[in-house]
Amino acid sequence: MSHPCRRPGRRRPVPAALHGGRRGPVTASSAGGQRGSVTAELALLLPAVVVVLLVCATLGAAAIGQLQCADAARAAARAAAIGEPAAAVAAVARDLAGAHAQVHVDREGEWVEVTVTRPLVGALELSARGTARAWVEPAP
Repeated sequence: MSHPCRRPGRRRPVPAALHGGRRGPVTASSAGGQRGSVTAELALLLPAVVVVLLVCATLGAAAIGQLQCADAARAAARAAAIGEPAAAVAAVARDLAGAHAQVHVDREGEWVEVTVTRPLVGALELSARGTARAWVEPAP
């Protein structure tokens, strides 16, 4: 005679730790109760990850735009300080900040101030701005 657990049609008992301490036979619904939870968690987490990535990309674009505007304003202020005409100053700023940049040159006595503003890429209406001041060199 064979062991009672090895009779045909009878399943081997599963330790309680493997099926959460529930009594009774292990069925597909009790053993696979966690099936699909990873998909549900991913479906809830994925939009949050996408939003975080979009925010990081927007912040990166804003930082790059700010640096480009600051560099453009600094170069344009140097050009204005050595006596370049306003069209040349604006061309220098647009060359560094992009074609859509707005350039404002303000001359006050011995100082020139250049402000460069440009829109940032994205759905939001954000813009970057850089300002630089330079002392106007005396004419030779």
